[in-house]
Amino acid sequence: MKVTKAVLPVAGLGTRFLPASKAIPKEMVTVVDKPVIQYVVEEALAAGINEIVLVTHSSKRAIEDHFDTNYELEAELERRGKLELLEVLKDTVPAGLKVSVVRQGSALGLGHAINCARAIIGDAPFAVMLPDVLVQQSGTRTDLGVMAEHFHETGNAQIMVEPVPYDQVSSYGVVDIKGVELEAGEGAPMHRVVEKPPREEAPSNLSIVGRYILPARIFELLDNTPPGAGGEIQLTDAIATLMTEQGVDAFRIRGRSFDCGNKLGYLEATLAYGLKHPKLGSDFRALLKQYQ
Repeated sequence: MKVTKAVLPVAGLGTRFLPASKAIPKEMVTVVDKPVIQYVVEEALAAGINEIVLVTHSSKRAIEDHFDTNYELEAELERRGKLELLEVLKDTVPAGLKVSVVRQGSALGLGHAINCARAIIGDAPFAVMLPDVLVQQSGTRTDLGVMAEHFHETGNAQIMVEPVPYDQVSSYGVVDIKGVELEAGEGAPMHRVVEKPPREEAPSNLSIVGRYILPARIFELLDNTPPGAGGEIQLTDAIATLMTEQGVDAFRIRGRSFDCGNKLGYLEATLAYGLKHPKLGSDFRALLKQYQ
């Protein structure tokens, strides 16, 4: 079965990005000229996904509004003859994109947030995309699209991973693939996930990035997953149970990820996306030279 739906959990408070996230959802902070979450939705569309489920909170109305049609603004841009800006605005919600919204009433963890989307997802496989993680693609095919193809071909859940320095593994969820050497764009069976292991206990240096392709079975497993770390329902705990029932593959990213929930990661993303911007890239590169 093809993957056409994605869950984006956006209910978090964004405490790592305070004070910017006090009044503005962290997902709406811009990288160059677009909110972070718009990049994520565009990534989903490029992977063949056309239905987005936002698991949100009452304080995140700005996200809902961003993916709604603003008729008054469109009419005013058309009246003024600003047709290029009008197209940019319309591209925010391209034809064929369906956005649904569900509320996560309590902050009970990523697993709980994903389970809130169950009624909309139904029995279909789906992607989970953490909206404060950007994936800059390498090549014409998106990593998420390749993961979706692997799921369609094998039936195995897909977890995106990326190598990190061994002295940083204690900050990540790390996968165990029994010593297999993964090349970019390749997958291998996962045997376990170790949350934030000490360097000497890490089974690899492959950290989970924030992109998943999961079967609907995960919902039933989440129903029976007790609170774990932090007293929250952890997605990794449910995935660990899924591994006892069926295949779960680690897929090594071909592109590069940026943690935009982290201030330094956000700055790095701004540099990377600014330098590759089709209109601003060359001027931005020249501007950077003034600060070296």
